Amino acid sequence: MNFEKLNINLKLHRKIEEFGFKDLTSIQDKCIPEILDGKDVVGQAETGSGKTLAFCLPILDIIDRNKDLQVLVLTPTRELCIQVTDVFQDFGKSLGIKATSVYGGVNIGPQIKNISDSHIVVATPGRLLDHIYRKTIDLKNVRFLVLDEIDKMLEMGFIEDVEKIIFNVPRYRQTLMFSATISEDIYKMARKHLKNPLMFRTKPLVDTDKLNQKYYDIYHHNDKFSLLVYLLKNSTSGLAIVFCATRIETDNVAKNLRRQGINASEIHGGMNQNKRLKSLDSLKRQKTDVLVATDVAARGLDIKDVSHVYNYDVPKTPKEYIHRIGRTARAGKNGDAVTLLTSRDHDNFRRVQSDEKLRIKQAIFPQFNKVPFFRGYKSRKKQYLKTS
Repeated sequence: MNFEKLNINLKLHRKIEEFGFKDLTSIQDKCIPEILDGKDVVGQAETGSGKTLAFCLPILDIIDRNKDLQVLVLTPTRELCIQVTDVFQDFGKSLGIKATSVYGGVNIGPQIKNISDSHIVVATPGRLLDHIYRKTIDLKNVRFLVLDEIDKMLEMGFIEDVEKIIFNVPRYRQTLMFSATISEDIYKMARKHLKNPLMFRTKPLVDTDKLNQKYYDIYHHNDKFSLLVYLLKNSTSGLAIVFCATRIETDNVAKNLRRQGINASEIHGGMNQNKRLKSLDSLKRQKTDVLVATDVAARGLDIKDVSHVYNYDVPKTPKEYIHRIGRTARAGKNGDAVTLLTSRDHDNFRRVQSDEKLRIKQAIFPQFNKVPFFRGYKSRKKQYLKTS
């Protein structure tokens, strides 16, 4: 369906034209008409499928600018919270509708002020509960409850927080759930909290025929970073995402890549909010060639034109692997998913390969120059203390 055929506010149509959108994505085509019709919806769609607009546009068309807070959106991470808020602000500004972000790690005072005159609040569960307990947010007029990336919220252990929040939202509301995967736990939540929900699934955006999956079997663990540098400099054409298992490794890899002259930025849950926003801004302005990230921090972020995904640390399950490689080979473009395998990764890699649908081929080991890898002052200091 073409966006022009949507029966929504003319100002929203103008904004759609301004952004250059023409045809609805699959999840938008299925969900928007039903949401406009007042139905509860569960949508399974990958990151980058346009699901934010799938709930943003109909909500903006329905809510009343002359009334207080009417929309509550829950997200698992601060980055996704900000990203969703930006979409509501971009499309809602011309309608006089205000959206605000609510997340932890920053001063709560400005949030209290912003909530007081907002129509839409996009929040992470923990900080929203803080506001509920402080009575600095009034949810009695909420008409829409959106649970975005609900599978990730469950994985991160937010189920109890989400249940407490739902208890504080009016029963007579429209509830929307979006998820990259739909598990039995999500079905249970839908049956418990949604009214006769319509469930929509979309086909994967990733074109497996255009996705080249390969792994390098690295004999010496110390060669892993040198191989990554070689591949980034010689075999990577566009934006690359390098996935690491821990916050410390993410920091160390990014810093060492910069020492090698590679424009790399990092993002993980342990960074303060200013640094996280700086990394995201660098991506948007295309000042970054490589994003080094943990799974949690990268989940939900719509990062376009990713040509390569590197598993610097091997994910523990096929599901995590699929989430990672789904960042590339989109919209008809080719993509590479590269796993750097050392002896400590074999157990995880066997679990990944247990999914017979994954076709990961061993790559020929190239010749490359060895480069140093520094662990940073804090790590060296701890090592010194242990040996002294």
